[in-house]
Amino acid sequence: MGDRGIEVFGSRRKEFDDLFCELLPRLYRRAVVVSGDPEAAQDALHETYLKLARRPQRLVDHPEPFAYAMVAVINVLRDEWRRRRRYLLRAEPPEHGDDGGLGWSDAHRETVRMLAMLTPRQATVVLLVDVDGHTIDQAAAVLGVHRGTVARLRRRALDKLRVALDRGNYGATG
Repeated sequence: MGDRGIEVFGSRRKEFDDLFCELLPRLYRRAVVVSGDPEAAQDALHETYLKLARRPQRLVDHPEPFAYAMVAVINVLRDEWRRRRRYLLRAEPPEHGDDGGLGWSDAHRETVRMLAMLTPRQATVVLLVDVDGHTIDQAAAVLGVHRGTVARLRRRALDKLRVALDRGNYGATG
């Protein structure tokens, strides 16, 4: 195979680049419509290019390359939307003296007291999934346990926290 294999791959890559560039204006217009944001559309197209460039022959050989590429763009946009949806918006610590009623340190103490009600593993899972925005699978990988273990720990932790909040005794341990 030697040099011929590299040459074939190189020619396929050139075909891929030419085809993608030809589809780019249509893909961009559709991505803007789907995302509603020109910058997000540009980012999605960039990610799509990188994703499709891993196997350029699939786009080049596809009977409907625009449809194939557009599905990839939609998948990238959907994945980004899902990723952003998992993030929790956190307020920045207020400036000294501007705490809006409940001081930042008071809120921090309350959070620590709430987490102290949980087992260390439950608290770790809640922090990873609900505060840091990791998926259950990512948290399982970080902790080196099965995803079912993470899901069970999280469910039990959230149940404990809900019961404590309903009773109004979130400072108690248990």
